[in-house]
Amino acid sequence: MARPSIGQLEREISQGISSLYNTQLGLRPSKVICHCFDKEIVITLEDSVTLVEQALIDGNYRKLAEEIRVTLNKIIKPQIKDLIEEIIDRNVIDVISNSSLATNRTGIIAILEQSPAVRNPESIPKVDLKSIPD
Repeated sequence: MARPSIGQLEREISQGISSLYNTQLGLRPSKVICHCFDKEIVITLEDSVTLVEQALIDGNYRKLAEEIRVTLNKIIKPQIKDLIEEIIDRNVIDVISNSSLATNRTGIIAILEQSPAVRNPESIPKVDLKSIPD
């Protein structure tokens, strides 16, 4: 089976994250952008605040909305890890995520054990081509 391109992996991760947020949080972000950098994957989501969080913010319960977002990020983090590992067939060492209720964005960084195996590794910014196993 041919290795995917880095662009294909990034698109598949973006689509998977969008679907995961839809099924788990009842929210499909308007935009999900994924970029691979050697042993890191950076994902940004736009319009990632749920209706419940927005209602709390509108009702002047911002602190509670922030606490709920932190909890949601903790709950969904293992599912993000599993999703990325399944797509790239590499171990994810850590997933770091944070959300801004003020800007309605979420950022996710996945730290990988090794770079993804793709047919065009030279297209991955910051990649050390000698460190990629065959």
